Amino acid sequence: MSTAKNDPAPLQRARGAGRIVVAPRAGKTRLQTLYQDGCAKIRLPNTHDASLQAVLINTAGGLTGGDEVSWRAEAGEDAKLVLTTQACERIYRSLGPDARVATYLSAADGAHIDWLPQETILFESARLNRVLEVDLVGSATLTAVEAILLGREAMGEDARGAHLSDNWRIRRNGRLLHAESTRLSAEPRQRDGFALLDGAKAFATILHIAPDAEARLETVRSLIPHGARAAASVVGERLVLRAIAPSGLTLRRIVAPVIAYLSGMGTVPRLWHI
Repeated sequence: MSTAKNDPAPLQRARGAGRIVVAPRAGKTRLQTLYQDGCAKIRLPNTHDASLQAVLINTAGGLTGGDEVSWRAEAGEDAKLVLTTQACERIYRSLGPDARVATYLSAADGAHIDWLPQETILFESARLNRVLEVDLVGSATLTAVEAILLGREAMGEDARGAHLSDNWRIRRNGRLLHAESTRLSAEPRQRDGFALLDGAKAFATILHIAPDAEARLETVRSLIPHGARAAASVVGERLVLRAIAPSGLTLRRIVAPVIAYLSGMGTVPRLWHI
């Protein structure tokens, strides 16, 4: 019979939860509620337009197996909210369990949310389970991006043993509008298969949901650099761009102009330039 003395000491795990609620007042989007717990912090830099920009920070400095972080953001009617991150999120080697990141966004009628985190870097043997759920009401719109880098290019890494489970669910007025699931394992065919990553070390998805999605398609396609491995399509009010690249820098050169065009503020967040 085991005793407490013989049991291994539990490993410390990062826990964090952040929530922000915004609403328009006097011609600008203003903060209503701000909640921070654990390693999740939110900072609000000054902006020069009607939107409110929130910077999400994980003070743990990265995530590993068993860590959990959740973010919630709510935009009231006609509010304009931009969400980004201070830096790339790093997912380190796991001893078994997944690191878990959950994001829940809601936008009321007439509101717009830009979900624009910087890239997530998967290190060798990292395990990440990520969820993005968005509820849009009435005429609310959304621009969202998620980008993954497989290892650090400067160190010659490719993180071939990393695992990713990424699930998106976007609803309008409670009806499922967009759903996708990405699975990445150590299976060589996933990394090298021509129909999958084909050796790429970086990939991204941009999703834009708005009534004018179809009208924006040709401009989005014109912004894709010549020779880039990226394509965009529209179904109803959903515009989707997917891109793969040999490096994070190449990937950012593909997605940054598209994000600037589709986002509500007409540019990428300032922290993307630092």
